[in-house]
Amino acid sequence: MHVIETYFECGGFDHRFLQGGISVYLWNLSKAFAEEGHRVSVVTPAHGRLAELRASYDVETLDYTDTYELPLVLDSDSWGERFPAEVGVPLTTTAHRLRLDGVDLYFLSNRLLDELPDRFYPPYDSKGRDLVFFKPLAYQVDTVRFVRSWFGGEKALVHAHEPYYHYLLPAAFRDDPSKLVVGTVQSNMPITKKVYRPKVERLLEFLEAPVPLPADDPAESAAPVLSAYQQRTHLHYEYGPGHVGVYDLVADHADLVDFLSPGHLEFYTAFADTPFEELFRRLPVYDAVRRNAHKSFVGGCAIGDRWTAAERPAVDRDAVLGRLGLDPGLPTFFHNARYAVNHKGQLELFRAVDRVLGEGLAANFVLRCLSDGGIDDPYVREVVERHKGRVHLECERVEEERVLAYAASSDFCLFPSKFEMDTFLIAQGEAMAVGAVPIATAQLGMAHFGHVADPLSTPDATGFAVNRSFAEDDSLLVDALARRIHEAAALLRERPEEYARLRANSVLNARKFTWAQTARQHLDAFTALWKGERPTPDVGLLLRYGWFDLLSDEDYERHADAVAEAAERYGDADVYARCRPLDPGARRALFEAAWARADFARCARAAGDDPELRARLDGRRSIEDGRLVYRLPHAARVEVVALAAAGVGAGRRQTVVHRLPARGPGEFTADITEPPDPGRELNGGEVHLLLTLTDGRSAWDVVRHG
Repeated sequence: MHVIETYFECGGFDHRFLQGGISVYLWNLSKAFAEEGHRVSVVTPAHGRLAELRASYDVETLDYTDTYELPLVLDSDSWGERFPAEVGVPLTTTAHRLRLDGVDLYFLSNRLLDELPDRFYPPYDSKGRDLVFFKPLAYQVDTVRFVRSWFGGEKALVHAHEPYYHYLLPAAFRDDPSKLVVGTVQSNMPITKKVYRPKVERLLEFLEAPVPLPADDPAESAAPVLSAYQQRTHLHYEYGPGHVGVYDLVADHADLVDFLSPGHLEFYTAFADTPFEELFRRLPVYDAVRRNAHKSFVGGCAIGDRWTAAERPAVDRDAVLGRLGLDPGLPTFFHNARYAVNHKGQLELFRAVDRVLGEGLAANFVLRCLSDGGIDDPYVREVVERHKGRVHLECERVEEERVLAYAASSDFCLFPSKFEMDTFLIAQGEAMAVGAVPIATAQLGMAHFGHVADPLSTPDATGFAVNRSFAEDDSLLVDALARRIHEAAALLRERPEEYARLRANSVLNARKFTWAQTARQHLDAFTALWKGERPTPDVGLLLRYGWFDLLSDEDYERHADAVAEAAERYGDADVYARCRPLDPGARRALFEAAWARADFARCARAAGDDPELRARLDGRRSIEDGRLVYRLPHAARVEVVALAAAGVGAGRRQTVVHRLPARGPGEFTADITEPPDPGRELNGGEVHLLLTLTDGRSAWDVVRHG
């Protein structure tokens, strides 16, 4: 088949033309497709680097010239009065081909695509002041026009990457019988990421592909506290009216939607156990996900050949660690990521390292936090200075062999990523592939690496899991990391045979993720689509995610046992009662399942008239003399959340303030006579509580008073 790969950059064949990880992914996958005998074309911008490409490669200029005016409808709230409501950008696009390793790379060039040759991606602060902000959008339009012109009516599968960089493509090719479109979700960018609706309508009209656009989100105004809080989770941001979701456009019009790991797909489908889950279920994007869930598949991702070579690299640990001023005889922990404190959990990592070394643990920490500008955080500098000879911090870009040597010289690798932003995490797999045992967050997007809560009693475990985190400067994550670091060092010292088992499992697990395997997973889905086989919804999918309202009467009859079992998992008494008798034993089991999830609405329905269950449910909270006492044995943290006073926070978006009530063993107290923000009243007699359970689940509760 002919696969046309499209993304905003594809410089993975040469590090000089590389900015982001998707570029490496795209090149490796393209090569793997070509090695399987398929024709592969890549369409990407030249980014003003044609002269450099020609200096190193045989680049052919094609007989292709496309002159047009790009119509841009501007949002006055962002672009103000300095720009008209619509701007036409005259462009003349040329195309240039490089044939390399069986792949045809097509570089598109015009005056907008050639901007920013050093960084490729427009800075966010260009929005509202410089039309270079629309460079990625121009690339989408140019790609559609080039594919239509150059490949014409030839049958091809267009494989596009990251919704924000391809949301026009599925709609543009929707009615073209010769083009199939697969959209890949590469990151966990907020699923509610939106763009200006009139701009999208105008461009789709320009591309002769008008489609009905999804509705606005009125549910945000019905849940202001929940919506405003999401700015802290990095999972969702509010938009004003007149915007459209990019994921909705991709999911509704693509033939398939591709994800990087099973956990990535699961997370992006349900946002289960996160502070966003309850709001997500109220938004129109929830329906977009559900009506398109059957299109989703896991194409996967992989680890580079250098890390998974049959012969593990020979590394002189004494020399590698000695050059860093560390003691090779001590347990060594390794971290490798770009410097992103909220994404990578690095503040919590430094706090945990500071704590365990301060407590007397004899260990080394090799911490790579990649930052072109270095790290100016005084606390980070204090930690490194305080623990000289135990901590090596490195920020610069270095050759891959040096990173590999660090990982292969380490006993453990640390990846406490937060906010579920990682969708595969190649760096963790690389470290594991050369023998580092992971201590990593139990994020769904990383679950394929096999680190678990109880690795010593799990035969195929690779390492230690710490709790998921959706909080900034998360003390619970610091506690978990410090505890796991101590446990790991003790295991290496006292039970070397158990450490060796985890290490062997770690290597075996990570080495399964090859580009050949990733290509086969994609091609299985692509080939079926190429043959005209379309995926369809099935009952198992609905039950997995608890979408009981989508079941038909016939589904309830034909799959009664499976429906009842799913209802038991979710503690849903209403659904269970349609399949089996709701006797006292069933009520208690359903209540316990809902109670464990802190799903108190379902607890109430399961309890019915049972006085004991009602008392337990009502007893979780009481108010005496203006003080809230909240009792939930499996809550690790309870926070009072309220809207901030007007004018506080991030621009036009409503923000929140929150307060951590006093802690006791399973009991939390808070003064609710005074709101967290003195400039606001509490919400009309309602106190919103964000619960973090001991298993890492987040849930909301509301206490009504007065």
